[in-house]
Amino acid sequence: MIRLFMKLFVPDYKNTSSPKVRQSYGMLSGAVGIALNILLFAGKFLAGILSGSIAITADAFNNLSDAGSSLITVFGFKMAGQKPDRSHPFGHGRMEYLSGFIVAMVIFFMAFELLKASVSKIITPSPTVFDPLAAGILVISIGVKLYMFFYNRWISRLIDSAATMATARDSLSDALSTTVVLFAVFMGQFSTLQIDGWCGVAVALFILYSGYKAAKDTINPLLGQAPEADFVNQIEHIILSHPDIIGIHDLIVHNYGPGRIMISVHAEVPADGDILALHDSIDNIEHELKNSLFCEAVIHMDPVCTQDEETIHLKQMVSEFVREISPALSLHDFRLVKGQTHTNIIFDLLIPYDFPSSDKTVCEQLTRKIEGLEGRYYAVIEIDKNYV
Repeated sequence: MIRLFMKLFVPDYKNTSSPKVRQSYGMLSGAVGIALNILLFAGKFLAGILSGSIAITADAFNNLSDAGSSLITVFGFKMAGQKPDRSHPFGHGRMEYLSGFIVAMVIFFMAFELLKASVSKIITPSPTVFDPLAAGILVISIGVKLYMFFYNRWISRLIDSAATMATARDSLSDALSTTVVLFAVFMGQFSTLQIDGWCGVAVALFILYSGYKAAKDTINPLLGQAPEADFVNQIEHIILSHPDIIGIHDLIVHNYGPGRIMISVHAEVPADGDILALHDSIDNIEHELKNSLFCEAVIHMDPVCTQDEETIHLKQMVSEFVREISPALSLHDFRLVKGQTHTNIIFDLLIPYDFPSSDKTVCEQLTRKIEGLEGRYYAVIEIDKNYV
C-alpha cells in the first residue's frame, strides 16, 4: 500500500537525496500513521471496554498518542522543508530532529502513565473478561503495527531520517506490547492467574525502551555527532577524483538538518601550480559537491611542495617518527621555513580523541626525535583533531 501511495503522492519519488522528495516521504509516512493509529485506538478502546482490561485500554491510548506523534512528525517535516530566511540563514532542517525528540517525549509520558495504572491494578486486581472480538482486534492490531514498523523502517533508510526511524521503533514496541496484552487476555480466560497488571508493566517497559532509543537517535544530531562514514567517503571521492588535488584534511561537516549541510575542508595542491587554474578547479569541486550531495562547501587550498628534495626527504623521516609512536597518528601541512641559524619544521599532527597519551606527551616525544636529526631543526607542531 505504501509503495502505491509513494508513486501517487511523491513526485520524482526515486530522487531520495532531494530535500523536497525527503519532505514528501516524511509527510506521507506521518499521514498514513495518523490514519492507522486512530483506527487502532478505536478498535482497542472497544476491546478494552468489552474485556475490562486495563492493559488493553492503556494500549489503546498508546495508539492515540502514536497518532499525535505522527501528526508531530508531519508538522516537523513540513517545517523542516521551509526555505532559509533572514532569521534562519541555514534553513529549518533541524525541525525534523526536534519533531522526533517530541515524539520520544510523548512515548515517555505514555509509558509512565501506563506504568502507574498497571501498578495500581497489581495492588488492587480485578478480573478481566475474555471476549473473542477483543482478542481478534488485538491480533489485527499486531499485524498492522508490524506493517507500520516495516514501512517506516524502509522509508527511514531510504531518506536517512532519524524521526521516521523513531516512529518505526515505536511501532515495533507497540506490536510487542500488544502481544503481551493478548497473552494476558488468554491467561485470564484459561487460568486463575491475574497477570493483567503485570503485563501492563511489561508493556510500559517496552514503551520506555522505545522512547529511549528514539530520543537518542534525535538528540545526537542536535549535539553535533560525527557524520556518516558513507557521506564522508562520498566527499573524499568527489574531491580526490580531480587530478589537481593531492590530498585533503581538516574535513568538518556542519549538519543543520537533512538537506542543510555545510562542509569545510583543506585541499592540498601543488605549490608550483597555476593559481588561477587551481582556483577554478576548486570552484568546480564546490559546485559538484552541491549538485551531488546537496551541501554547501568551502574549500581552503594548501600549497604542497612536490619538487623540493629536502622537504620530501624530511617529510618521509618525520612521518616515520610519527608511525613509530603510533600508527594511529598522522601528519599533514608539512613545510620548511629556513632561517640563518636554524630551520623550522612545521606541520599539523592529527591525534585521535581517545589516544592513550596526552597531546603534550606526544609532542615532546616527536620534538626530541626531530631535534635529534643532523642539522639545526626545530619542530613547530600544531595539534589537530578529526571531526569526521
